[in-house]
Amino acid sequence: MGQLQEDLAHDPPCHPRACAIQACLSKNSYKEEKCQAQIDALYECCNAFYKEHGDDAKTASCPKASLLRIKMKQRGQASG
Repeated sequence: MGQLQEDLAHDPPCHPRACAIQACLSKNSYKEEKCQAQIDALYECCNAFYKEHGDDAKTASCPKASLLRIKMKQRGQASG
């Protein structure tokens, strides 16, 4: 997984982090609890993507901005 700016610049944005989640899940028999760091990293990237491009921006690797904020709040991450 690259640095945040590299992952934001990727096409599509944040894709390396989404792939890291898939690889982790595959390696860990699809036990989501084993991949929390990768999920947090994707949400960090997606949050930065929406801060940079606005809530109406789209990338296949990220949930919609409103859903992302709900997910981050549920996980106890700061969204602002």
